[in-house]
Amino acid sequence: MSKARIAVLVSGGGTNLEALLNAQEAGKIPHGEIVVVLASNPGAYALERAKNHGVPGFAVPRKGSTQEEFEAGLTEKLSEYRADMIVLAGFLSILSEDFVRRWPDRILNVHPSLIPAFCGKGYYGLKVHEEALRRGVKVTGATVHFVNEIPDGGEILLQKAVEILPGDTPEILQRRVMEQAEWLLLPQAAELTAQRLTEKGNAL
Repeated sequence: MSKARIAVLVSGGGTNLEALLNAQEAGKIPHGEIVVVLASNPGAYALERAKNHGVPGFAVPRKGSTQEEFEAGLTEKLSEYRADMIVLAGFLSILSEDFVRRWPDRILNVHPSLIPAFCGKGYYGLKVHEEALRRGVKVTGATVHFVNEIPDGGEILLQKAVEILPGDTPEILQRRVMEQAEWLLLPQAAELTAQRLTEKGNAL
């Protein structure tokens, strides 16, 4: 069976990447294979995680580059490794509409809240959980969305709720959301997308 070739884009520690790699090794992404990891931050520990699992990893620095230069660097590596789809796993750099259009229905992104709650400009990382606690909501969670900017295209949301408990700090809540939602949803979404691509022949 021809597998969809998955590129994972990261910026930091790579806990979501680790969940994807572990899921792949457990046979939970049978239609896909992670072939390359690209980090927008050269110091991202995610690159070490990739190395530990035998997956090629490269830094494509955002800092000091124009948007065009940055995306050209990403595209070069994505082409070199013949990626069929992209998973944004803690990737903090904004991608242009032009870049996204070149990957219709092939980009997945995870957000640590139940979209549309606590999303948009300024809501990333620990800030999402800080705001959830500040607002006093009882339930939060995570969302994986399949990005499709093509006209008339749709956006698919895969969500899982996580309970907020008394005494939660942003750090404790962040960990629970990762363990109970993000690390489960992301491999599921990757497999769904990989399966669809393999069934249609992978070609862009």
